[in-house]
Amino acid sequence: MSDALNFLVKARPEAMTHYFSFLKDCGKHLDPKTRDLISVITKVHSQTERGFRQYLKRALRDGCSAAEVLDALLMAFPALGLAKIVWAVDIILAMDLPEFRDAGLGSEGAWHDLMACTDLEPGATARIECDGRGLFVHRDEQGWKVFDSRCPHQTTNIPHLALRGATLTCPKHEWAFDIRTGQCTAKGDTPLKQWESKLVDGRLLARW
Repeated sequence: MSDALNFLVKARPEAMTHYFSFLKDCGKHLDPKTRDLISVITKVHSQTERGFRQYLKRALRDGCSAAEVLDALLMAFPALGLAKIVWAVDIILAMDLPEFRDAGLGSEGAWHDLMACTDLEPGATARIECDGRGLFVHRDEQGWKVFDSRCPHQTTNIPHLALRGATLTCPKHEWAFDIRTGQCTAKGDTPLKQWESKLVDGRLLARW
């Protein structure tokens, strides 16, 4: 939230509680992705850059693809007009999100080669970069898990130094995660995004 909204929540908690309850109730019959895309469009319509960035990241976190975001913007052309759509795309490009890079738009759902299965011992975790995306790879006796390195709160890219034992703590707002499961264990309630993975000919692959 903005500093102004935080101030109003503290100064007028009853009024603001009703306001947020109203917003939540309005979208109760929508799935999260649809609700997020509508929020993205409203921020583009009002040209609220901070809100647009916030809801765009939330939409991606909740499973929206780059193609779905672009489709939503283009479908809203009668209300937005070309100038506002270009304004939004300029911001998207400046954010340099992996989902919107040219290579990623044509390869959604592609498998990416991460490492040799001999590169990581059971019980160990590694942070790697692959095709422009930061990842945490954890191996245990049951298999492999591949997590996005971005915190689901505000998509902060979490560094390897933030890992202590099995606990990964985002340096921005101290959301903590169990790297063995991806579950959030402190501050928040949203797990790390996990990517599908598999072993092929001794190599670990992941799909996003």
